[in-house]
Amino acid sequence: MATDEIRGTAHGTAPVPLSVLDLVTVGAGRTASDALRTSVDLAKLTEARGFHRYWVAEHHSMPGVASSSPAVILAHLAAYTERIRLGSGGVMLPNHAPLVIAEQFGTLEAMAPGRIDLGLGRAPGTDGATAAALRRTDRLNEGADDFPQQLAELTRFLDDDFPDGHPYRRIHAVPGPVQATSPGGVQSPHRPPVWLLGSSGFSAQLAGMLGLPFAFAHHFSAQNTVPALDLYRESFRPSEVLDAPYALIGVAALAADEEKEARRQVLAAALNMVRLRTGRPGLVPTPEEAEAYDFSPMEREFVESWNANVIHGTADEVRAGLDDLQKRTGADELMITANAHGGDVRVRSYELIADAYGLPTPA
Repeated sequence: MATDEIRGTAHGTAPVPLSVLDLVTVGAGRTASDALRTSVDLAKLTEARGFHRYWVAEHHSMPGVASSSPAVILAHLAAYTERIRLGSGGVMLPNHAPLVIAEQFGTLEAMAPGRIDLGLGRAPGTDGATAAALRRTDRLNEGADDFPQQLAELTRFLDDDFPDGHPYRRIHAVPGPVQATSPGGVQSPHRPPVWLLGSSGFSAQLAGMLGLPFAFAHHFSAQNTVPALDLYRESFRPSEVLDAPYALIGVAALAADEEKEARRQVLAAALNMVRLRTGRPGLVPTPEEAEAYDFSPMEREFVESWNANVIHGTADEVRAGLDDLQKRTGADELMITANAHGGDVRVRSYELIADAYGLPTPA
C-alpha cells in the first residue's frame, strides 16, 4: 500500500493537511435531504479548496445526525467529486460483520479508485439499547473486547489472504483481490487503507502496535488527546503500511464573518449536545431558540466546558486556534468538523478557513 494514500500535503500556510469530518447534521425546520445536499456542496467546495479528505461518521438513533449509513453517503459523494479522499470516520466495526464492511468498501473502492479510506471505531455510535438492536445481542462489551479479532478478520477479507484450513478460506469479499486470480481477471492496485479511531488509549495503542494510521476524537475527548497521541507514538512499530506514525485529530471549529455570530452558532450546537447528553436527542436548534433557552446552572456549566473545546470566532481567530492546537499536539493532520443549525453556515465556515490559510481557489 502506498504511503501517499495516507499522508496528505499541506496547502497555503496551513501547518498540516486540512480535512473534513461531516456528521450530516439536520437543523430544526430542515430535512435529511437538505443535510445531504449540504454534504454534496461541502464536499465539492473542500475538494476545490485543497482539503485532503472528507470523512462521514456512523451514528444511530439521533434525529439531528443523518449519517447512519456512511457507505451509502460516500457512494453519493463519490459521484460529485474527483480527487478528494472519501472515508468513514468511522464505521463502528462491532456493529457489522467484517465481510459486509469489506464488501461495502471494496465497492466504494471500485467506484472511486485510490481515494477511499476505511476508518474503524469500536464504540457503538449510539446508546446501549440501539446498539443492542443493531448487533442483535445484549452482550455489548463482547463487541468491544473482540475488536482486535474482528479487525484481523476484516483485514483478511480485504486482502483475501485467509490461510489454508481457515473456515473462511474459500469466502471472498467482492469486489476484491480474488477477481485478479480469476481467469482473465484484472484487479485494482488500490485497497482502502485502514485507520483506527479512538477517544482513549485502547485504539491508540493497537494502531501503534499494528503500524496503522490513527485518528483521535479531540472534538469530544480533548483531555485525552495528548496522552493518546503519546501512547500511539510510543507503541508504534513500522509496518508495510507506514514506516512512521501518522495521526490526525478531529477538531470542532466554526468560523463566521463576525465573532458574535460564531458564538450564536456554537451555542445552538451546544444546546443540541445538552439535549443529547440528557436523553432528549433532537434536531439542531436555531441560534434564536438557543438564545431564548433557560439553561440550568448545570447545563450552563456543561455548555461552557463543551464550547471551550470548540475553536470559534472570525477566520483569523479560528486559524490561530487551529495553529495552536496543532503545535500543542503535534498532529499530522487536522480534520475539522463544523456543527451548526444551517448548512449555509457550515459551508461558509470552511470557505473562511480556506481563505485564512490561503488555500487554492477554484479556477
